[in-house]
Amino acid sequence: MAYSMNLFKPGLGTILLILLLTCMTTNTLDAADKQITAPGAKLEKLAGDFEFTEGPACDAQGNVFFTDQPNDRILKWSTDGQLSTFMKPCGRANGLSFDSAGNLWVCADETNALWRISPAKEVTVVVKDYRGKLLNGPNDVWCRPGGGLYFTDPYYKRPYWKRGPKEQPECVYYLPADEKDLRRVIEDFKQPNGIIGTPDGKTLYVADIGAGKTYRYAIQPDGSLKDKHLFCEMGSDGMTIDNEGNVYITGKGVTVFEPAGQKIQEIEVPEKWTANVCFGGQDRQTLFITASKAFYGIKTRVKGVDSQ
Repeated sequence: MAYSMNLFKPGLGTILLILLLTCMTTNTLDAADKQITAPGAKLEKLAGDFEFTEGPACDAQGNVFFTDQPNDRILKWSTDGQLSTFMKPCGRANGLSFDSAGNLWVCADETNALWRISPAKEVTVVVKDYRGKLLNGPNDVWCRPGGGLYFTDPYYKRPYWKRGPKEQPECVYYLPADEKDLRRVIEDFKQPNGIIGTPDGKTLYVADIGAGKTYRYAIQPDGSLKDKHLFCEMGSDGMTIDNEGNVYITGKGVTVFEPAGQKIQEIEVPEKWTANVCFGGQDRQTLFITASKAFYGIKTRVKGVDSQ
Protein backbone atom coordinates (compact mmCIF):
# COMPACT_ATOMS: atom_id res chain seq x y z
CA MET A 1 0.00 0.00 0.00
CA ALA A 2 2.72 2.47 -0.96
CA TYR A 3 0.12 4.93 -2.31
CA SER A 4 -1.26 5.43 1.23
CA MET A 5 1.83 7.36 2.25
CA ASN A 6 0.60 10.29 0.10
CA LEU A 7 -2.37 10.70 2.42
CA PHE A 8 -0.02 12.04 5.07
CA LYS A 9 2.00 14.39 2.86
CA PRO A 10 0.82 17.98 3.23
CA GLY A 11 0.27 19.93 0.05
CA LEU A 12 1.93 23.27 -0.74
CA GLY A 13 -1.14 25.18 0.44
CA THR A 14 -1.09 23.39 3.80
CA ILE A 15 2.62 24.09 4.28
CA LEU A 16 2.13 27.77 3.52
CA LEU A 17 -0.77 27.92 5.97
CA ILE A 18 1.32 26.31 8.72
CA LEU A 19 4.17 28.74 8.07
CA LEU A 20 1.78 31.71 8.15
CA LEU A 21 0.20 30.59 11.43
CA THR A 22 3.64 30.00 12.94
CA CYS A 23 4.78 33.46 11.87
CA MET A 24 1.62 35.07 13.24
CA THR A 25 2.02 33.26 16.56
CA THR A 26 5.68 34.27 16.81
CA ASN A 27 4.88 37.91 16.02
CA THR A 28 2.08 37.91 18.60
CA LEU A 29 4.42 36.53 21.24
CA ASP A 30 7.10 39.08 20.30
CA ALA A 31 4.56 41.92 20.56
CA ALA A 32 3.42 40.67 23.95
CA ASP A 33 7.04 40.52 25.16
CA LYS A 34 7.54 44.15 24.13
CA GLN A 35 4.50 45.46 26.02
CA ILE A 36 5.79 47.58 28.88
CA THR A 37 2.70 47.34 31.09
CA ALA A 38 2.38 44.48 33.55
CA PRO A 39 -0.05 41.69 32.60
CA GLY A 40 -3.59 42.80 33.43
CA ALA A 41 -2.45 46.24 34.62
CA LYS A 42 -4.90 49.11 34.21
CA LEU A 43 -4.39 52.83 34.33
CA GLU A 44 -5.40 54.23 37.72
CA LYS A 45 -6.28 57.82 38.55
CA LEU A 46 -4.36 58.54 41.76
CA ALA A 47 -5.32 62.16 42.38
CA GLY A 48 -7.23 64.96 40.68
CA ASP A 49 -8.66 68.47 40.96
CA PHE A 50 -5.44 70.14 39.83
CA GLU A 51 -5.15 73.01 37.37
CA PHE A 52 -2.41 71.52 35.16
CA THR A 53 0.07 68.84 36.23
CA GLU A 54 3.65 68.65 34.96
CA GLY A 55 7.24 67.67 35.62
CA PRO A 56 7.19 64.33 37.51
CA ALA A 57 10.53 63.25 38.98
CA CYS A 58 11.46 60.43 41.35
CA ASP A 59 13.82 60.71 44.32
CA ALA A 60 16.18 57.97 45.53
CA GLN A 61 13.50 56.44 47.75
CA GLY A 62 10.92 56.22 44.98
CA ASN A 63 8.74 59.17 45.99
CA VAL A 64 7.42 61.12 43.01
CA PHE A 65 7.36 64.92 42.90
CA PHE A 66 5.26 66.79 40.34
CA THR A 67 3.97 70.30 39.77
CA ASP A 68 0.54 71.88 39.67
CA GLN A 69 2.03 74.63 37.56
CA PRO A 70 -0.73 77.29 37.46
CA ASN A 71 -1.23 76.91 41.22
CA ASP A 72 2.50 77.45 41.86
CA ARG A 73 3.15 74.33 43.91
CA ILE A 74 5.28 71.19 43.90
CA LEU A 75 3.48 68.11 45.20
CA LYS A 76 4.85 64.85 46.58
CA TRP A 77 3.34 61.39 46.04
CA SER A 78 5.00 59.15 48.62
CA THR A 79 5.77 55.47 48.18
CA ASP A 80 2.89 54.69 50.55
CA GLY A 81 0.43 56.56 48.35
CA GLN A 82 0.10 59.79 50.32
CA LEU A 83 -0.16 63.17 48.62
CA SER A 84 1.32 66.29 50.23
CA THR A 85 2.59 69.74 49.25
CA PHE A 86 6.38 69.89 49.08
CA MET A 87 6.73 73.59 48.27
CA LYS A 88 4.43 76.54 47.61
CA PRO A 89 5.18 78.99 46.09
CA CYS A 90 7.80 77.41 43.85
CA GLY A 91 8.49 79.83 41.02
CA ARG A 92 5.63 78.29 39.04
CA ALA A 93 7.79 75.22 38.55
CA ASN A 94 7.48 73.23 35.36
CA GLY A 95 9.95 70.40 34.66
CA LEU A 96 11.83 68.72 37.54
CA SER A 97 14.81 66.39 37.88
CA PHE A 98 16.85 65.02 40.79
CA ASP A 99 20.62 64.82 40.67
CA SER A 100 22.75 62.16 42.38
CA ALA A 101 23.16 64.31 45.49
CA GLY A 102 19.41 64.50 46.04
CA ASN A 103 19.00 68.08 44.87
CA LEU A 104 15.81 68.85 42.99
CA TRP A 105 16.39 70.91 39.84
CA VAL A 106 13.44 73.09 38.92
CA CYS A 107 12.50 74.92 35.75
CA ALA A 108 11.17 78.06 37.47
CA ASP A 109 8.86 79.40 34.81
CA GLU A 110 7.77 82.51 36.71
CA THR A 111 11.17 84.20 36.36
CA ASN A 112 12.54 82.17 33.42
CA ALA A 113 15.23 80.67 35.65
CA LEU A 114 16.69 77.33 36.72
CA TRP A 115 16.64 76.55 40.45
CA ARG A 116 18.38 74.00 42.63
CA ILE A 117 16.47 72.95 45.77
CA SER A 118 18.56 71.11 48.37
CA PRO A 119 17.19 68.22 50.47
CA ALA A 120 16.77 70.83 53.23
CA LYS A 121 14.59 72.90 50.84
CA GLU A 122 17.17 75.63 50.38
CA VAL A 123 16.58 77.36 47.04
CA THR A 124 19.46 78.55 44.86
CA VAL A 125 18.91 80.36 41.57
CA VAL A 126 21.61 78.78 39.42
CA VAL A 127 20.69 80.11 35.96
CA LYS A 128 18.81 83.39 35.48
CA ASP A 129 19.90 84.40 31.98
CA TYR A 130 22.19 83.59 29.08
CA ARG A 131 24.89 86.16 28.36
CA GLY A 132 22.85 88.89 30.00
CA LYS A 133 19.58 88.16 28.21
CA LEU A 134 16.52 86.50 29.72
CA LEU A 135 15.81 82.91 28.85
CA ASN A 136 12.43 82.11 27.29
CA GLY A 137 11.31 79.83 30.09
CA PRO A 138 13.24 76.64 31.00
CA ASN A 139 10.74 73.85 30.45
CA ASP A 140 12.27 70.42 30.97
CA VAL A 141 15.55 69.34 32.54
CA TRP A 142 17.61 66.15 32.70
CA CYS A 143 20.52 65.64 35.11
CA ARG A 144 23.38 63.80 33.45
CA PRO A 145 24.99 60.92 35.42
CA GLY A 146 28.32 62.08 36.77
CA GLY A 147 27.32 65.74 36.77
CA GLY A 148 26.04 68.41 34.47
CA LEU A 149 22.56 68.83 33.06
CA TYR A 150 20.60 69.70 29.94
CA PHE A 151 17.47 71.80 29.72
CA THR A 152 15.11 72.97 26.99
CA ASP A 153 14.09 76.61 26.63
CA PRO A 154 10.99 77.04 24.45
CA TYR A 155 8.89 80.18 24.44
CA TYR A 156 5.34 79.91 25.83
CA LYS A 157 4.13 83.40 26.71
CA ARG A 158 2.55 83.47 30.19
CA PRO A 159 -0.05 85.96 31.45
CA TYR A 160 1.79 86.30 34.77
CA TRP A 161 5.16 87.28 33.30
CA LYS A 162 6.50 90.71 34.15
CA ARG A 163 9.01 91.03 31.35
CA GLY A 164 9.52 92.42 27.91
CA PRO A 165 9.52 90.61 24.56
CA LYS A 166 11.39 87.43 23.70
CA GLU A 167 15.16 87.85 23.98
CA GLN A 168 16.54 84.44 22.95
CA PRO A 169 16.09 81.89 20.17
CA GLU A 170 14.52 78.63 21.38
CA CYS A 171 17.45 76.35 22.18
CA VAL A 172 18.73 73.49 24.32
CA TYR A 173 21.41 74.27 26.91
CA TYR A 174 24.09 72.34 28.76
CA LEU A 175 25.25 73.35 32.25
CA PRO A 176 28.49 71.62 33.38
CA ALA A 177 28.84 70.15 36.85
CA ASP A 178 30.74 73.22 38.09
CA GLU A 179 27.65 75.29 37.15
CA LYS A 180 29.75 77.64 35.04
CA ASP A 181 29.92 78.28 31.29
CA LEU A 182 26.28 77.69 30.36
CA ARG A 183 26.24 76.95 26.65
CA ARG A 184 23.86 76.17 23.84
CA VAL A 185 24.12 72.68 22.39
CA ILE A 186 21.10 72.67 20.04
CA GLU A 187 20.15 75.77 18.06
CA ASP A 188 18.22 74.42 15.06
CA PHE A 189 14.90 73.40 16.66
CA LYS A 190 11.59 75.10 16.11
CA GLN A 191 10.43 74.56 19.72
CA PRO A 192 12.39 72.16 21.98
CA ASN A 193 10.49 70.60 24.87
CA GLY A 194 10.80 67.05 26.26
CA ILE A 195 14.27 65.74 27.08
CA ILE A 196 15.74 62.53 28.54
CA GLY A 197 19.07 60.70 28.47
CA THR A 198 20.27 57.15 28.90
CA PRO A 199 21.61 56.01 32.32
CA ASP A 200 25.12 55.57 30.91
CA GLY A 201 25.13 59.25 30.01
CA LYS A 202 25.99 58.55 26.37
CA THR A 203 22.75 59.29 24.53
CA LEU A 204 20.34 62.22 24.68
CA TYR A 205 16.80 62.31 23.30
CA VAL A 206 15.25 65.72 22.66
CA ALA A 207 11.82 66.51 21.26
CA ASP A 208 11.18 69.35 18.86
CA ILE A 209 7.49 69.62 19.68
CA GLY A 210 7.07 72.53 17.29
CA ALA A 211 8.22 70.39 14.36
CA GLY A 212 6.59 67.16 15.57
CA LYS A 213 9.86 65.20 15.75
CA THR A 214 12.19 63.67 18.32
CA TYR A 215 15.94 63.33 17.79
CA ARG A 216 18.75 61.28 19.29
CA TYR A 217 22.28 62.57 19.93
CA ALA A 218 25.60 61.13 21.06
CA ILE A 219 26.78 62.94 24.22
CA GLN A 220 30.45 63.87 24.19
CA PRO A 221 32.65 63.96 27.33
CA ASP A 222 32.54 67.77 27.38
CA GLY A 223 28.73 67.81 27.17
CA SER A 224 28.55 68.74 23.50
CA LEU A 225 26.33 66.71 21.16
CA LYS A 226 27.11 64.88 17.92
CA ASP A 227 25.47 62.52 15.43
CA LYS A 228 21.99 64.01 15.27
CA HIS A 229 19.56 61.25 14.25
CA LEU A 230 15.80 61.36 13.74
CA PHE A 231 14.35 59.00 16.33
CA CYS A 232 10.63 59.27 15.58
CA GLU A 233 8.10 61.41 13.76
CA MET A 234 6.49 62.67 16.95
CA GLY A 235 7.18 65.59 19.23
CA SER A 236 6.80 65.31 22.98
CA ASP A 237 5.98 67.44 26.00
CA GLY A 238 7.81 65.21 28.48
CA MET A 239 9.87 62.00 28.24
CA THR A 240 11.23 59.09 30.21
CA ILE A 241 13.22 55.91 29.56
CA ASP A 242 13.21 52.40 31.06
CA ASN A 243 15.76 49.66 31.76
CA GLU A 244 15.28 48.19 28.29
CA GLY A 245 16.03 51.51 26.61
CA ASN A 246 12.43 52.15 25.57
CA VAL A 247 11.58 55.83 25.20
CA TYR A 248 8.24 57.31 26.31
CA ILE A 249 6.66 60.17 24.35
CA THR A 250 3.75 62.25 25.66
CA GLY A 251 1.03 64.43 24.19
CA LYS A 252 -2.21 62.63 23.52
CA GLY A 253 -1.63 59.74 25.92
CA VAL A 254 1.75 57.99 26.15
CA THR A 255 3.48 56.37 23.17
CA VAL A 256 6.35 53.96 23.78
CA PHE A 257 9.17 53.38 21.28
CA GLU A 258 11.88 50.76 21.46
CA PRO A 259 15.52 51.97 21.10
CA ALA A 260 15.49 51.49 17.33
CA GLY A 261 12.55 53.90 17.02
CA GLN A 262 9.75 51.38 16.42
CA LYS A 263 6.48 52.07 18.23
CA ILE A 264 5.61 49.20 20.57
CA GLN A 265 2.73 50.42 22.74
CA GLU A 266 0.26 53.22 23.30
CA ILE A 267 -1.26 54.01 26.69
CA GLU A 268 -4.51 55.90 26.45
CA VAL A 269 -5.07 58.56 29.10
CA PRO A 270 -8.59 60.03 29.50
CA GLU A 271 -7.48 63.66 29.56
CA LYS A 272 -7.12 66.40 26.94
CA TRP A 273 -3.33 66.45 27.26
CA THR A 274 -0.66 64.22 28.74
CA ALA A 275 2.23 66.43 29.77
CA ASN A 276 4.88 64.19 31.29
CA VAL A 277 5.89 60.83 32.73
CA CYS A 278 8.36 59.19 35.10
CA PHE A 279 8.91 55.87 36.84
CA GLY A 280 8.62 55.69 40.61
CA GLY A 281 7.74 53.62 43.63
CA GLN A 282 10.17 51.57 45.71
CA ASP A 283 10.62 49.07 42.88
CA ARG A 284 10.54 51.71 40.10
CA GLN A 285 7.87 49.62 38.35
CA THR A 286 5.05 52.14 38.28
CA LEU A 287 4.77 54.61 35.42
CA PHE A 288 3.42 57.89 36.80
CA ILE A 289 1.67 60.24 34.39
CA THR A 290 0.83 63.92 34.75
CA ALA A 291 -2.13 64.70 32.52
CA SER A 292 -4.05 67.97 32.61
CA LYS A 293 -5.99 68.11 35.89
CA ALA A 294 -5.02 64.66 37.16
CA PHE A 295 -2.21 62.33 38.22
CA TYR A 296 -2.18 58.71 37.06
CA GLY A 297 -0.21 55.51 37.54
CA ILE A 298 0.07 52.11 35.89
CA LYS A 299 2.14 49.05 36.86
CA THR A 300 4.81 47.92 34.44
CA ARG A 301 6.97 44.86 33.81
CA VAL A 302 9.94 47.14 33.06
CA LYS A 303 11.75 49.41 35.52
CA GLY A 304 12.72 53.04 35.54
CA VAL A 305 16.40 53.92 35.51
CA ASP A 306 16.44 57.61 36.26
CA SER A 307 14.86 60.43 38.22
CA GLN A 308 12.45 61.13 35.39
